[in-house]
Amino acid sequence: MIFGATGDLAKRKLFPSLYRLYEKNRLHKFAVIGVARRSLTNEEFQQNVRDSVVSSLGIKNDLDEFVSHFYYQSHDVTDSASYVALKNSADQIDVRYELEGNRIFYLAMAPEFFGTIALHLKSDGLTDVTGYKRLVIEKPFGHDLASAIELNNQIRTAFSEDEIYRIDHYLGKEMVRNIEVIRFANAIFEPLWNNRYISNIQITSSETLGVEERGRYYETSGALRDMVQNHMLQMVALLAMEPPIRLTTDEIRSEKVRVFRALRMIEGEQVKDYFVRGQYGEGTIDGNPVPKYRDEPMVNQNSNTETFVAGKFKIDNFRWAGVPFYIRTGKRMAAKTTKIVVQFKDIPMNLYYQTEKVLNPNLLVIHIQPEEGITLHLNAKKAGGHLDAQEVKLSFANTGTNAMNTPEGYEKLLFDCMRGDATNFTHWDEVAYSWAFVDKISAYWEQTKEDNFPNYQAGSMGPKAADELVEKDGFFWWPVNNMDVDVCK
Repeated sequence: MIFGATGDLAKRKLFPSLYRLYEKNRLHKFAVIGVARRSLTNEEFQQNVRDSVVSSLGIKNDLDEFVSHFYYQSHDVTDSASYVALKNSADQIDVRYELEGNRIFYLAMAPEFFGTIALHLKSDGLTDVTGYKRLVIEKPFGHDLASAIELNNQIRTAFSEDEIYRIDHYLGKEMVRNIEVIRFANAIFEPLWNNRYISNIQITSSETLGVEERGRYYETSGALRDMVQNHMLQMVALLAMEPPIRLTTDEIRSEKVRVFRALRMIEGEQVKDYFVRGQYGEGTIDGNPVPKYRDEPMVNQNSNTETFVAGKFKIDNFRWAGVPFYIRTGKRMAAKTTKIVVQFKDIPMNLYYQTEKVLNPNLLVIHIQPEEGITLHLNAKKAGGHLDAQEVKLSFANTGTNAMNTPEGYEKLLFDCMRGDATNFTHWDEVAYSWAFVDKISAYWEQTKEDNFPNYQAGSMGPKAADELVEKDGFFWWPVNNMDVDVCK
């Protein structure tokens, strides 16, 4: 059952992802009930699903059979009568398709309704099933720790923790999932994955788009809550976690939680030393002029909301003591990219001085989007020279000739949910620790108004203060372009 089935998420992500699973014979006995306020017939809803798949994937020969599994119900999420009618429909469809009472409730709608829906699902009998029941929730899970606790308490009245699947779509991305394999399946990396050999780790997630029509949401969220609390912290946890004793959901989650527990809390005046916020001004993207954030629809003309965050995380444990994890994320930046750069320490004495510089450090670059792959930057002898060394790059691309384009993250996460694999979903403990960390930063920012907003030009890589944040530690942001990392000569 998809609550919010007429919304943008269902149209752009869920329907095409379900079709891809169907096309790969991963959906056999299944049915989908779309639930939303709008009045539609089953035929109209099925046409919406058909249009969604064609728009995303092109014309498919078996679409009629696929969309015949879709049904629709107009629904008021606050009215018990709607849930009773939904239960009756679900019971009939369950018998027709021999689904054995298995139910997945996907809440693809505004988060203020999550608790209300969960409580009604319990009180109106929809969770009384003979098979499994699972609740899938989109971010944001709360607005801060207090609201997240309140929401979790509501949901836990109807579902146990192992029945709740909190989606972080970054965890569905192929190369985010690959972080564990790169680390734990390669003897050349795991012994070096510590403060003896790594000088810093940088995570960049930048967008060229502005807030578009999401101004109202973004005004209450900002980049800190929208990106750092979930996506960025999840990547930090995967990069920093200890090897789990086995690759099970509980063991992997346990190691991620240990990272959050070791994360150094930043509060009060310390925030200025560890975090930078920015807001985009006017600029040019792809040769076209774009407005500043404060001129976007549904945005306050004097908005103090950040559209960019750069920060330094310190993990106070034996493995990572002294190694900064730098993150930066923002809108209206120079490139759409998500990359991780692991910078290894210089060797103690560099024998290969060239005329103007020493050798570049070794880098491991994990390309997450839009390209997917790995690049390892090494130093090797220059052809024809005496013993002059130059940088060489060893690259693997998932989109190359020897690999197929990787599936959409939602397809993988939906399939994981159907199989009952919650490894790549966020546990409540992770949510609680990440909100506790982020709340201290947002509390300080809310008390101090930024007088210099906007402080970075659209089409740039963020404010100057973000560069100074890493420069004071003796580092710089590695410029990221395409399937490479530009090395500053």
